[in-house]
Amino acid sequence: MKAFWKRIKRFFMWIVVAFFASTILSVIVLRWMPVWFTPLMFIRVAQQASAGQELTLHHHWVPLEEISPSLSLAVMGSEDARFLDHHGFDYKAIEHAAIRNLKHPEKRKLGASTISQQTAKNVFLWPGRSWLRKGFEVYFTVLIEFCWSKQRIMEVYLNSIEMGEGIYGADAVAEWHFHKTAAQLTKEECALIAATLPNPRRYNSVRPSAYVLKRQKRILREMRYVKPLP
Repeated sequence: MKAFWKRIKRFFMWIVVAFFASTILSVIVLRWMPVWFTPLMFIRVAQQASAGQELTLHHHWVPLEEISPSLSLAVMGSEDARFLDHHGFDYKAIEHAAIRNLKHPEKRKLGASTISQQTAKNVFLWPGRSWLRKGFEVYFTVLIEFCWSKQRIMEVYLNSIEMGEGIYGADAVAEWHFHKTAAQLTKEECALIAATLPNPRRYNSVRPSAYVLKRQKRILREMRYVKPLP
């Protein structure tokens, strides 16, 4: 019986070792290698197939230098104003969200995910709100903050985030919504794209609702005060 439990213990030990080795290696490799696909892309394609819809996936990787600098300012102004100052987690935003959610439980839950957390989720994980997924998100956020520069995190974020139905990344949304490259996006177009990010399948940057236009104006104001990437 002791031998049996010893084998079980050794088996789980090797699982833990394999997990840490594979995840750390993947983060190190992706410090330089483009992220061509993400789990969410495969999930969306599977959802399209199960619904009998046409399979749609528009995504092409471009380096950060070929993306309008206004887009990084826009997403920081919209999603994570202290991106350059924190180490993956914005504790002020977390505290604010926690207090607001406790005071107003009847309203939609306010989140406090940083760009680093969203990048970790987009590249390595699946969508959802379970504690298990959140735990993995924290783990991968710590890893990418340790191994990647802020420029690299922003580059991966802008290339992998969902920006419309079947559209992923800055260059794809620039092409399909504005008929130009990511480098040619104007400040107003970047703010419009950022305004849709809370729900890019519901909100559309090429056919913006009054709500999206209102968010665009707010983001344009916020962009004046956001520190640009070095």
